[in-house]
Amino acid sequence: MTQNYKNIVVVGGSYVGVATAKELANLLPSTHRPRFAILPSHEHKCLIPYTSTFALSPDNNNNNNNNNNNNNNSRHEVIQAKVLSISPDQTSLFLDREWAGSNTLPFGYLVAATGSNLSPPGTIPHNTKPEAINFLQSYQSSLRSAKSIAIVGGGAVGVQMACDLREIYPGKQVTLIHPRDKLMPAYHPALSNLIKARFAELGVKLVTGSRVVIPTGGFPLEVAKPTEVKLQDGRVLAADFVITATGQTPNNQWLRTTLRGDGGGGVINERNGFVRVKPTMQIEGCRRLFAVGDINDCGAHKAAKPGMVQAGVAARNIAALVRGEEAEEELVVAPASIHLTLGLTKNVIFRNPDTAKGAMEPYINLKDEEDMNIEEVWGRRGPKVASEREYHL
Repeated sequence: MTQNYKNIVVVGGSYVGVATAKELANLLPSTHRPRFAILPSHEHKCLIPYTSTFALSPDNNNNNNNNNNNNNNSRHEVIQAKVLSISPDQTSLFLDREWAGSNTLPFGYLVAATGSNLSPPGTIPHNTKPEAINFLQSYQSSLRSAKSIAIVGGGAVGVQMACDLREIYPGKQVTLIHPRDKLMPAYHPALSNLIKARFAELGVKLVTGSRVVIPTGGFPLEVAKPTEVKLQDGRVLAADFVITATGQTPNNQWLRTTLRGDGGGGVINERNGFVRVKPTMQIEGCRRLFAVGDINDCGAHKAAKPGMVQAGVAARNIAALVRGEEAEEELVVAPASIHLTLGLTKNVIFRNPDTAKGAMEPYINLKDEEDMNIEEVWGRRGPKVASEREYHL
């Protein structure tokens, strides 16, 4: 492999990271390269391989005619490693394992797309696909054996899991506990009302008005047994299994070691842990560092669609810098929107009203259809699947 490439590193390989890498691959000159639990029997589909990440980039068009499942002919690379820290002078990353004979990866520009962590099973506590599948299967087994399930948190994860559980296991008691009366508070009240109506239709019990006291070490992950769920107002509920869905923790550890926040003008906003960025998606005070998606503090809601928009802004600004121009494109934060499942047979596309344009009512498109088609997601990410067993890649 030639060594004269100028690396552009994308740290993070979920929706937004992959979108950023693909955008960069299509924009950059040839001298630069970007790098990188409830439904049984489908868990293997939630882990999509990176084998076709760069299959559609310009330098691959002629090289991968019948070889869309490897990146060996590309100037772009997928690196499976954990970033431990960024160098003080911001010119290289330190990895937890060797790649190309070194634990250090130099770069010219970097995009942080490491997102946030959720409580399991939202974030799977394993790094390999076999371990992750085993974890999800064990989790599913515990849910099957539990007669009553409590979900802590009324955000998107909690709402979707509550609906799924009641649709898959209509005989189980499912209770969702949320400290506010309004569910999913970042959205127009119409979404909360819609969800409550769906809960009533499915038989999900809703408990509001107080926070759950999370025990030290959290609730058991893989054992179904009678458990007390204590609320701060003194109420005590009982459940055989408890799912914690209390929000996001920014995956910022690798940045903290160098780019420290101070609660005021620091790179990391210590009030919430997210990385401060300019409208150009550049990290505050760091001309060659960008942050997109859930990791940043740009004001957009945390979801895949706004992250994709941020990825495009960052990629185009990096391409401008590479050309010797200034990074001038700025993000326009759109009203919060979401594509939310309400069980296996219903989902809703919901968008807050754009008050800047005079809209006062939200956009609501409630659909009666089977799931949201994970097979289509595989297609968008690149792998071409000809048979069911290929989802186990």
